[in-house]
Amino acid sequence: MDETPLLIVDGANVVGSRPNGWWRDRAGAAARLRDALTPVASSGLPDRLAAPVEVVLVVEGAARGVPGTEAVRVVSAAGSGDDTVVDLVEGAPLRRRLVVTADRELRERVTALGAEVYGPRWLRDTPAGT
Repeated sequence: MDETPLLIVDGANVVGSRPNGWWRDRAGAAARLRDALTPVASSGLPDRLAAPVEVVLVVEGAARGVPGTEAVRVVSAAGSGDDTVVDLVEGAPLRRRLVVTADRELRERVTALGAEVYGPRWLRDTPAGT
């Protein structure tokens, strides 16, 4: 069993949770979220998630093609971002899996697979802040 927690971020949902003009540059918004997630990999989330953490950002649509970094793996969904998140959760059944999304249907799907689910605010309300 891999002891490193797997943090899967529903990029479109998290980016879309704040009306800051993200719709004008979806790829740029996804890249900014990726960069904001970088410290989570090595530092975790204080009082919430101990480091190290494997961080995966799922992107879709116009944000496909945003490259990953050493600290954050970016997965471009071939189809539905939600289905890609579910596939990632299913692919790591023996690990602690945390999904960040506000999508109710996705929350239900991944919770049924044993993942923990948190809303975008849980991620934003940290010193790393997104």
